[in-house]
Parts: sequence; C-alpha cells; structure tokens
Amino acid sequence: MSAAAVPSFDPTPPPGPPEEVLQRRWWGRHFAELRWQAELARLLVDPVYRGAGVPRGGGEPVVLIPGFLAGDASLGIMREWLQRMGYDARAADIVANVDCSDRALNRLDERVGGIHRRTGKRVALVGHSRGGHFAKALAHRHPDRISCVISMGSGLDTPFDISEPTKAAVALFREVFARTSDRVHRNGCFTATCRCRFTTDFSGGFPADVPLTSIYSRGDGVVWWEACVVPYAQCVEVTGSHVGLAFNRKAYREVGRALARARRRVQPG
Repeated sequence: MSAAAVPSFDPTPPPGPPEEVLQRRWWGRHFAELRWQAELARLLVDPVYRGAGVPRGGGEPVVLIPGFLAGDASLGIMREWLQRMGYDARAADIVANVDCSDRALNRLDERVGGIHRRTGKRVALVGHSRGGHFAKALAHRHPDRISCVISMGSGLDTPFDISEPTKAAVALFREVFARTSDRVHRNGCFTATCRCRFTTDFSGGFPADVPLTSIYSRGDGVVWWEACVVPYAQCVEVTGSHVGLAFNRKAYREVGRALARARRRVQPG
C-alpha cells in the first residue's frame, strides 16, 4: 500500500483513534461551505465588527494560525479586527498550511518565542482548523509563553475526524512528501504512526494554567463537530460553516471574550 493510501490524518495522538472514528465514512457538507461568503457579508455589517460590546485589549500579542490548505490571508480580516480592538495581532507567517506538522510547528515555535522575548508578554494563539492543532501543541511545549489558546473548528483529540474529501486532500500531500523526501518512511509524517516531536506535544496533557476555548459549529461541513468538544476546554457552540468560522460574527464575539478572560488572568483586578 502506498503512503498516500493510509487512511489517517496528521497528527494522530497515541494510542490511536477510537474504532468508531476509524470506521466512520463521512462525506461532509462541502457545498454548504460556500455560505462563508454570506457569513463574511453578515460580519461586515454587524455591530461586533465595529467593536460594539467587545472588550478592548491593551496591546497583548496574538498570533493567528490558519487551517489546512489556507494561509495567513484567510485570517486577515480577523487580524485587522483584533488590531482595532487593541491587540497586537500578528500572522503566523504561513503561506499555505500543508507542510509536515513537525516542521511547521518548529517554525511557529520560533516565531512565537521571538514575540514573547521582544514583548516580554505571553502570546495568545488563535487557530482555525489545523491551526488549532498547532496552537494546542505549542501550548503543551511552552506553556510559560502562552496566555491562552482559542481553536475554531479544530478536532482537539481526534484531528483525523474529518470528511472523506478532506482526507483525500491530506493523502495527496502525504504522497508528495513520500515522493520528495524520506520523512514519511522515516518518521511516518502525515500518517497515523507519526513519530515526530509534534505528536508528543499534541497528544500530551493540556496545561492547566493555559485557558483553552474551543469554538465549534454543528453545521461544520469539514470537521466532525463532536471532535471539537473536549472536557479540558471551554467549548462554545456557534452556528455557521467550517470555512466561515474565520468570518463568523458570533465566533468573533467569543474570541473577544476569551482574550478578555485571558487578559484578566494576567492582570487581575
């Protein structure tokens, strides 16, 4: 069997996914994902976009991490909004989130570490889809650098719990890595047997002193929504699509609330 044929998704926490996840063949609702355009239009006329009722930040650094196949531009509107809300919002420096998880996390680690050193402040992480996986792993690796983690549409324990078309896209990039490097053969990258440090960080216990908010939608057409609900996070349901979480007015309000809670923890009273 070729590397691309392995029915799994990177990363995979040991000892492996539950049997019901392995057997589930869910085709998602990808046509319904086209409504992200309507969600964007609704956001731009909503009071939350103007900052109504949104607690203001005090220059705290926030790094936004895009999802699979996406780049920093996908979270550009949220980044601009957070800047207007008083945060030092920055991109993750990801053109397209398709690289090996270990290499991608190491680069993100360097970026967040640099921001932490220059500002002297803990950094908040906002991750969309696969970006939430990276945010969770980085909080485990360096909890002293992270003020909070906010995931949007991210499977936090079973990230491979995704639609069949999305699995096919993952398999395509797994085959590319198998043909262009030895990482798949040597480390099991983009397979269920990934042996990179990333897997240790992702599957390790989430630090108790780092608040985790998981924003999800039952209308998610890409990620099985129940994968986003975990006992160690404050799970918040909104309505909308998976792609549209980057433009969801209700998600924006929850992001603002989560950042405000984290700020109060760092600056009590």
